[in-house]
Parts: sequence; structure tokens; C-alpha cells
Amino acid sequence: MLKVKLNHLLIAASVLVATLSPLQLLADTVLPQYSDDVHLGVTSCAGSTCHGATSPWKGSTVLQNEYITWDRYDPHSKAYSVLLNDVSKQMAKNLGIGKAHEAKICLDCHADNVAEKNRGRVFQISDGVGCEACHGGGERWLGLHVSGVASHQDNLDAGLYPTEDPVKRAELCLSCHFGDDKKIVTHRIMGAGHPRLDFELDTFTATQPAHYEIDKDYYERKIVSNGMQTWAIGQALALEKRFEALLKMRETGGIFPELVLFDCQACHHSLMTQKWQPRPGTGLGPGVVRFDDSNLLMLQIILESIDATRGKALQRKTIELHKASTTNSKEFYKVAQSLRDEAKELVPMFSNYKFGKKDVENLLRKLIKRTKEAEFFDYVGAEQAIMGITSVLAAADKMGLKKSTKQIQSSLDTAYQALENYDAWDYAKFKSAVEKINFN
Repeated sequence: MLKVKLNHLLIAASVLVATLSPLQLLADTVLPQYSDDVHLGVTSCAGSTCHGATSPWKGSTVLQNEYITWDRYDPHSKAYSVLLNDVSKQMAKNLGIGKAHEAKICLDCHADNVAEKNRGRVFQISDGVGCEACHGGGERWLGLHVSGVASHQDNLDAGLYPTEDPVKRAELCLSCHFGDDKKIVTHRIMGAGHPRLDFELDTFTATQPAHYEIDKDYYERKIVSNGMQTWAIGQALALEKRFEALLKMRETGGIFPELVLFDCQACHHSLMTQKWQPRPGTGLGPGVVRFDDSNLLMLQIILESIDATRGKALQRKTIELHKASTTNSKEFYKVAQSLRDEAKELVPMFSNYKFGKKDVENLLRKLIKRTKEAEFFDYVGAEQAIMGITSVLAAADKMGLKKSTKQIQSSLDTAYQALENYDAWDYAKFKSAVEKINFN
């Protein structure tokens, strides 16, 4: 479980502004891994007068030490080296794929695994998830970038990936932290020993070692999104990708659906401990394989805060999905397709919605209320809920709506502690901690 403190998330909330320009939905932007641009390699960015300075430069519009931050503090730089450890070797053996550090199934997410023809002279796959894995192959934009005369839009037109756009950032991050139509961490890979994946865009953005500053220059050149938007967009896109994977994999021919899309702990739990209890939002009894609805739970709350009717409708449809999973596969996939389409509609809706103080208050109260109602009894729901609560509190703090207190921070710390051990997490401790968060 990702450990997050409120003060860390203030980094994300610092981009909150009173008025926002409509977010650009760059629908035709190709993910860096799949573009035809040549990737020049990390060293092309690492010069001491570019992004390889040992410390930030005074008076510079950028920090200049971005490479050092990535190399020393960002886990993405170690993604390839992980494939060389004993755990990865055993996983590769279990899967029968040869060497992990040579297998496409591993390199697609643990490195900047572009096609051979798109690798420049000094490109090294061993650099892991490097600069161009996120910012796009530098073949066309690097020269413009260093010229000092090109605008940010000029760089985007030349292939720079728009990471500042929360929609495009979510698509990029989710392509590895969940999967896309070309790759996904399947139940088979998990069974071989791969760690469980989790993701929440606003939280992960905030806790990634920052190699940029949201300053005046940034505001002038780039899209600056509301922290609440980032959270909402991330939830909607994650749900869309989950349903797209479900619908794509339904014709795999096996007896079971792709189980990685379902709630692991519906099956993986001790049979010696009697701890099952009903979740109101599923309508399911014990012993039923449940679709992972953690993103759906968050979207219900977000929608209920800004459009109560639509939020209640989404809640009803979630129950329909769960019930259909126990009775009729045709109906299950029909509801799944409907929910996928709904998620697609929510992305532009959230992109253009201006989340304000009232929304923050409503969101937090509803998150705490659902906790009291045992809606987050499943680990995945509780995990998303506490990251959501932390994001909302950070936004409230930035808006001047509510200043963080020692009591609030203590409650958050306790809630995260309750989630530290996935196999033996403490719901009672989590619930008690959340209920103590006083927003009034």
C-alpha cells in the first residue's frame, strides 16, 4: 500500500486556481511507446547545462537538475534493474518466458521498450522508464526544446507528450499501472509472483519526486489542472480501461474471465477466519467473485456531489453489474459496456467542470459517510477511499476551506497503517480512523 501524508499531497493541490482554462483533450496524441519518433536516450537530456545539473539553477525557468532527481529518487529509473533480481528471475521461470530483462512482456512496462528502429545511437534499454518513456521520443522536438525560441505548443506539435494534461497523463500512467489494448498484467502474471498493482492519478502525481515547479512561467506555458479534476479524471479513465479490458477479454475461450479485473480478496483470504460482512453497494452474498468496483465507488461519490441524479443512477447500475455477474454473462457484459460508455462520457465532463469549495465539502462528507456504511469493507475500496480523502483534504487546505491539523494527520496516518498489510489489513482500524476526521 502506498504510504501518503497530507503534506505530500499539497504538492498536487498547489495547482488549484480560482479560474481554469478548459483542458485540452488531445485525442490524436499517441503514447510515447507506440509513436514513430526516435528515442534518443536518457543521456540526451543529462548534460550539465540541460537537465543534468547537480542542483537547481537560480533564475532559470526550469530546475535544470531533473535528470538527477529522476536517477537518484524516482523509482522509474530502477524499473529495469528490478528485472535482474531473484524474484523477477523466478517469475520469468514460472512463466516460461526466458530472461525477465529480455522478455517483451516485462520490458513493455519496466523500460522504454520502443521498436528497435526507433532507438537512437546512445539509447539504452537498461535506463528503465526514462525521460522519453513519458515525454515522447525527442527526435523532432529536442532541437526546438533546447533552442530557447520555440513555444511549448511548438514542442507538442513536434512530438513532445503533453504530460501536463491530466487526461493524457492518466492514459500514459495507466498504460503500465493497469494496462492498455497491447499489454496488461494478467492474473497469470500475478500468479507467477508479480506484485499487486494499484493506481490513483492525483496521489501518484503528488508522491512522484517532483522534477518541475508550478510557477508563473509554468502557468503561462502549460495547462494547469485542478487537483479535484485530476482525481476525478483518473478514476473515470481507470474505470474505462478496466471495462475495455473486460470486454476485450471475454472471448478468450477459457472457463473463467480474466480474474485480474476482479476483487482479489473475494477469493484470496483465509478460510479459517470468519470475517465476511455484506457490502450495501453490491447486493451480493458471501462466496461470490466480485468485479473490482473501487473506481465505480469513487465515481458514484464524485457524481453524487455534482449531479445527485446521475450519481444515484450510477449506484443502481453498479448493483445491476454485480447481480448480472451471478446470473447471466450476456447481461453482465451488456451492463459492463454501458458503464464503459458512461466512464467515457465522464472524462470530458470532469475536464470542463470547475470543482469548488462546495464540491470539496460534499466529497469529503460522502467519503466518510460511505466508510461508516461499510461500503469500503473491501481492501481495494478502502485504498481508493483513503487516497481520495487525502486528495480532498489537500484541496480544502489549499482553498483555505480547512487547515490540516495534527488530529487529521494522525487519523490519516492510522488509516494508511491499517492498509499496510494487504493480506491482513485492519478494516476496523481503518473505519475508526476515517470516522475521526473532523471537517466541521
